[in-house]
Amino acid sequence: MKKFTYLFFWIILNVFVSKLVLANETSALEITEDDFIIGDENAPITIIEYASMSCSHCANFHTNTLPDLKKEYIDTGKVRMVFRDYPFNYPALLGSMMMRCIPGDVRYDYMNALYKLQNTWVDRDPKVSKKELYKIMQSGGMTKDEFDSCYSNLDNENLILEGVMAAQKEFNIKSTPSFVVNGNILEGNKNIKEFRQIIDKILSE
Repeated sequence: MKKFTYLFFWIILNVFVSKLVLANETSALEITEDDFIIGDENAPITIIEYASMSCSHCANFHTNTLPDLKKEYIDTGKVRMVFRDYPFNYPALLGSMMMRCIPGDVRYDYMNALYKLQNTWVDRDPKVSKKELYKIMQSGGMTKDEFDSCYSNLDNENLILEGVMAAQKEFNIKSTPSFVVNGNILEGNKNIKEFRQIIDKILSE
């Protein structure tokens, strides 16, 4: 996984982690209105993906595996897919925050576009990441005021970091992407053949 380390990012994250307290001690397996979901809510299988938008393995999954997974299992009502943020650095956090400002009906396309364009906006320099990400969002119709408003939205930032806390506490996630398939943790990127084996086994039980 491609990681960029920013000391200030981890300082900020640790401050939030030390101060934020989850309002309810509910399981991270519980799907809430804050989750971004595609697929039938009554699907027999729920897959929760924890991903960092700066992670190259996550980009690989979204570009090369997710389309087949969606076609074969999500669109056919067998799998409900839940996308959750697990940012490892500033660019990933920034990208995740932008996604929370995108209308739900186009968020899936925007999310996958950012993964495909990852090399253009994920940069060691936070200023470059912000500048290049704005160019992408602007091309989709987002104004500078809307971008700045999203960028400074502390409520969205808190939701993301609270989600990280909950995932750390319940699943001890250490790498991305990580998947929780009907409650069972599956670490690392998997290709469509591996997902077929896992999903078909559950469906046959």
